[in-house]
Amino acid sequence: MPHEFEVREEIALDATPEQVWEAIATGPGVDSWFMGRNTIEPREGGRTRQEIMGFPSEATVTAWEPGKKYAIRTDDNPDGTFMAMEYLIEGRDGGSTVLRFVHSGFLGDDWEAEYDALKVGDGMYLRKLAAYLRHFPGRTSAYNVFAVGPQVADKDRVWSAFAGVLGLTGTEVAEGAPGRLAVEGLAPVDGVVEFARRPGYLGFRTDEGLYMLIHGYQDAVVVEHHDFSGSADGARLDEVWQSWLNRSFA
Repeated sequence: MPHEFEVREEIALDATPEQVWEAIATGPGVDSWFMGRNTIEPREGGRTRQEIMGFPSEATVTAWEPGKKYAIRTDDNPDGTFMAMEYLIEGRDGGSTVLRFVHSGFLGDDWEAEYDALKVGDGMYLRKLAAYLRHFPGRTSAYNVFAVGPQVADKDRVWSAFAGVLGLTGTEVAEGAPGRLAVEGLAPVDGVVEFARRPGYLGFRTDEGLYMLIHGYQDAVVVEHHDFSGSADGARLDEVWQSWLNRSFA
């Protein structure tokens, strides 16, 4: 039986309403901080499509007010579940913006675990959006990785692997801490911790990349990597991160 849910979030962003709109309501903008590959038909009633690891999902644009309001509703699943997402944009003095986000709909039989994951995940992605707008304004991701590893129940083991690949030490990882990303198959690169919530997720930024390491729903370990250099080999990035997941959590 489907279960109704709602998650509400609000975040202040160092970006203009126009910049926020480009990030949430265009395919290249969404690609630069969210999941998968996205296309958006720019009108109310238009269709959106998101593809993750070869699996597509589609939705309908239910609100289209450029610079003010954007909303979508996914197609119904056979069991009656669906999701709706609404973004309300409010400009503030000094070129900043407040973004209010409402995520609602109906979840399936595992609704309690799904809801708990959404409550964490929605805030996590808004923080990633904030990092994108702050550090990569006017740029879009040339390639984005979404790599899924094994299910690992040991939270300490997962966090240790996250910290290790970023050259971080200690159990507490502070926002703003310098790190050095070193994964086999890629040249080491220096960066900074953007946000961290143990044991759930860790965000990291370099001059040309935005990364997120996630210990999420059903204990799955996930790597997201958005490349802004325009010169990376996407297939190679996928291979490198999948290999790291397999080695680290075999």
